Parts: sequence; structure tokens; C-alpha cells
Amino acid sequence: MKSVLLAVFLLSTIISCQSQSNNKLSIATASNMQYAMEMLVDKFKEKTGMDCDIILGSSGKLTAQIIEGAPYDLFVSADINFPQAVEKAGFAAQSPKIYAYGKLVLWSLDEKYKPSIEQLSNKGIKHIALANPKTAPYGKAAMEVLEHFQLNESIGDKLVYGESISQTNQFILSGSAEIGFTAKSIVLSHQLKNKGYWSDIDSEIHSPIQQAVVLLKGTKEKHDFALKFYEFLSSKEAKTILLEYGYDVP
Repeated sequence: MKSVLLAVFLLSTIISCQSQSNNKLSIATASNMQYAMEMLVDKFKEKTGMDCDIILGSSGKLTAQIIEGAPYDLFVSADINFPQAVEKAGFAAQSPKIYAYGKLVLWSLDEKYKPSIEQLSNKGIKHIALANPKTAPYGKAAMEVLEHFQLNESIGDKLVYGESISQTNQFILSGSAEIGFTAKSIVLSHQLKNKGYWSDIDSEIHSPIQQAVVLLKGTKEKHDFALKFYEFLSSKEAKTILLEYGYDVP
């Protein structure tokens, strides 16, 4: 009898967990949007009552997961190319749209190395962090900056690659890298805005970071709420939050 009751209890717990999960939007989110997205989903819940799960990663990795069948409802990318790849593969319910333009910065926690392009050649700097340019648009932009200043070869042995902006930030925060490239939204976040020193990178010397969202086919039950969040990202309230985190908005 006890084993039967235990089985019933476990089954009801599983069903309850699945039900709670089914009542949440799953939003695959590029790591640069981590802190801004937390504010956005709070505002969205305030307006609609809908909870959201934020799944963080590099845009390239999240794209691979979506194409492999990950059950996400929306994909908030760090550029437009990856959402376009998702659409081309047949997983989009609507075409991608740009919701923001990202900004690249140099960031250091070491007061000896006030961030600048010139500092990258400083012999005291042994490690320069950036996101993997193959899977992370901010990493690709950082490589374009190094190419612009013809630094690829001279400092190439200093470069350490994070799987995403989140891992890149950890390299900088832990001191594993004395300096690194990250998203402006990170250094302006409430959690990190008083940590270290940062400087803007001229956006004219790298490709525009056109951040785009795509509505995924996901589950039919959550389609209407997913569409609401998709539209919410273009609202005045969402744009106010994005501007606060250093993004430009359409």
C-alpha cells in the first residue's frame, strides 16, 4: 500500500512540475541580455501575469539547440543572422525583427589597466577576454575591432575565448583576464555597474550588432503569450529598459 501511495505521490509531483513548466514562457536569451531580460520579464509579468524562464547562452549555441528541437517559445538573439538561420530551418512562427542595437566596451577590474585599445599591447596584460567569435556576435565584433587596429597577430597569444559573454565576464571578474571585451549592458547593469573601469568601442569600426528576436513555433498552448512578449519588446516600456542598459533601439 505504501509503495502505491508513493507512486501516486511521485506521479502527481511530476504532473504538477510539468504543469508549472507549461505555464511559463521559455525564452532562449543571448547572454548579453541577461540583466536587461530579468527586468523585461518582470515588467511583462506585471502586465500579463505570465511567468518566463530565461535560458542563457551564446546565440550560436542556442540556435543549435533550437534546430535540435529544444522547446523554446522565443529566441532573443545578439544578432539577426542566427534568428534568420532558425527561420530558414523552419522553426520560426514569424520572421525575426530587430529589437535593439548592442554596444561593445572594453572592461577591466584592475586599476592599473584603464581600458583603451592602446592598453591591449601593454606587456603587463597577459590575457584579454572575448567571446567566441564563431558563436557569439559580441566576440565577432571584438575580432573586427582587433583587425581594424591590426592587432590580431601582435596580441593573438593573449586572447582567451569565453563560450559566451557570460563566461567572458567571469574571466574578467575573476582576474583570469586583466581586460576584456563585453557588452555595454553588462557594465551598466545594477549588479555590476560599480565594478572596475570600462570604455566604449566606436561602433563605426565593427559591424552593427543588430539584436533580433524571433517567435518560435513552440507549443500551441503558449503561442498567444509568446506573441505578446514578441510584441512587448517593441513597446515603449521595453525600450525604456533597453535604453537604460545602454542599447540603442529602433
